[in-house]
Amino acid sequence: MPAASSSSWKFDVFLSFCGVDTRKNFIDHLYTALKQKGIITFRDDEKLERGKYISQELLKAIEGSKYAIIVLSENYASSRWCLIELAKIVECMKETKLTVLPVFYHVDPSHVRNQTGALLEAFAKHQKDPKVNLEDVQEWKAALKEVGNISGWHVNDSHESLDIQQILKKIFSELNCKFSNIVSKDLVGIDSCVKEVLDLYLDEGLGGVRFVGVCGMGGMGKTTLAQEIFKRISNNFEASSFIDNVREETRNQGLVSLQKQLLSKILMESEIKIWNFSEGINVIGNRLRNIKVLIVLDDVDGEEQLEALAGNHDWFGPGSRIIVTSRDSHVLRRCGMNFIYTVNGLNDNDALELFCWSAFKKLHPEEDYVDLSKDFVNYANGLPLALKVLGSLLFDKEIDEWKSARDKLKAEPDRKILDILKISYDGLMNTQRDLFLDIACFFKGKNKDCIRDMITSFGYYPEYNIGVLIDKSLITINEEGTILMHDLLQEMGQEIVRQESPKEPGGRSRLWLYKDVLYVLKNNTGTEVVEGIMLNMPIEIEEHLSAEAFLKMKKLRLLKIGIIGMDIL
Repeated sequence: MPAASSSSWKFDVFLSFCGVDTRKNFIDHLYTALKQKGIITFRDDEKLERGKYISQELLKAIEGSKYAIIVLSENYASSRWCLIELAKIVECMKETKLTVLPVFYHVDPSHVRNQTGALLEAFAKHQKDPKVNLEDVQEWKAALKEVGNISGWHVNDSHESLDIQQILKKIFSELNCKFSNIVSKDLVGIDSCVKEVLDLYLDEGLGGVRFVGVCGMGGMGKTTLAQEIFKRISNNFEASSFIDNVREETRNQGLVSLQKQLLSKILMESEIKIWNFSEGINVIGNRLRNIKVLIVLDDVDGEEQLEALAGNHDWFGPGSRIIVTSRDSHVLRRCGMNFIYTVNGLNDNDALELFCWSAFKKLHPEEDYVDLSKDFVNYANGLPLALKVLGSLLFDKEIDEWKSARDKLKAEPDRKILDILKISYDGLMNTQRDLFLDIACFFKGKNKDCIRDMITSFGYYPEYNIGVLIDKSLITINEEGTILMHDLLQEMGQEIVRQESPKEPGGRSRLWLYKDVLYVLKNNTGTEVVEGIMLNMPIEIEEHLSAEAFLKMKKLRLLKIGIIGMDIL
């Protein structure tokens, strides 16, 4: 749906119409269509029209609207109420506050411009009415002539539903265009991604039904990208639906509930009767196969979710587009995506801008906070989630609090960020978790071929499980075969290990920090849970350690001792 209305107006659209002609047909359908698209529309209450005088509420509604749709029907000019509205609309239009969109409903536009036929008779009656000021009549006639000269829609023998779709498309696209030009703290750096996906994967010229996957690690902006695409193009479809949090809702409500939600949004029916998973599949496939739809399924983590909600291309009408976001590219490949788009981190300039929107509510950092801001941006390493969370925490804080927060992050990562990242880790099997933790603590930056035999001996089945970690956006492998991991994912993995025994390093499964390793080995506090130790010693430091320190470490499988700059296995 379009972004919320600007603070400069209260309503997106004001509807001006003659109730006896159009209230229960054209206006009712138009109002419902606008409402379904999330366009905030003012339509007067039917009871108001029975009064003698137009209310101040209506005049203020005109002043507070971005668009005025004037439905000029046969009896429009017979209503003083309508003509007072019309004069107010034209007044606001001349002050450039209001865009006027006329609809010539079963009337000839030339009759409106020249005020002939029924319009001529209506004004003649007003002029004879002793209660009507003749100056007002002249103002009404001038206003009507001005509106008659504006290009609009001529609704006569055409299908009204098609005319309504054209009106909707114009308003929806213009509202979205206006808001897309406003710099938003949530949309920094995303415009080029939106354009790339639209041009390469969602172009209507591609024809047929298209399934497009959007993947990337947690917090990278997959949902934001999908929301922006949905907002920009949903008006090009007969119906649309954005299903949030599919992974979480599947666990909490079940797939049948999501099937009902999808159908309810597409078909605009509040009561959808589905009793089981299989019935839902049949209903979706049968009811939507002739409808051109846009559907977004956000945060999918299982094949059964796609089977329930968008199992096949032939479920949907020609031109339909199905967008699926997931952290797991393998799920997307298994489910037959036509294309998969990977969301990457922000560059340094965009990252600083996004951080500043949260921390300062503006594009650039305060003068005294420039270096500190860059420290936090470097820490986030291009991850939008981290940039927004950290910026929000630091908003309106003194410089000493910023320094303290920076130092705190070195010892204790932000819980909100880690909880989002940990979702992918929680979905792993035990051996995959162990492999991930080994990479986070020991093997990030190592060549996978150089450590293949070692991790094979640990029972990790690297040929398969490394692929799983890549699919779930937890690691990447570059062209040289080096294992890479986002800094915050590495920190998340290391924090998982630290929490195994927060105060005593000897109770942790992995030891990689110089001070922790020395403490455990010098004080003989190692326990049987210790599985791996990496000790990189500065070349100028000499330490004397006893072999007895290892006696309690019954599960020790990895011992790596080296000098910084030179590893010795």
